[in-house]
Amino acid sequence: MADTKEHAHELIDRLPPAQLSAVVGLLEAILDPVSRSLANAPLDDEPVSEDEAREIAAARDSLDRGEGIPHEQVLGEFGLTLGDFKRITAVKHRREAYR
Repeated sequence: MADTKEHAHELIDRLPPAQLSAVVGLLEAILDPVSRSLANAPLDDEPVSEDEAREIAAARDSLDRGEGIPHEQVLGEFGLTLGDFKRITAVKHRREAYR
């Protein structure tokens, strides 16, 4: 195993900064079980029911009237800050860029 780690370090040392950033994102995603689960989750392809379609239309109308909830408030309800959200999405975007 030591040889494998040494080889990985040697390869990482040879990478240019842009590729190094991508590798870091990949390693973070591999080591984060939540990110890994989300990346492997199936797409939601269930059809939208008539009731759901009405609810979606009502929600969009509400947003058009400016009645939305600020992003920061929603994040706060989950104990997150905007900075947390940006870090989470940055990892996701780096991972998606190299699929």
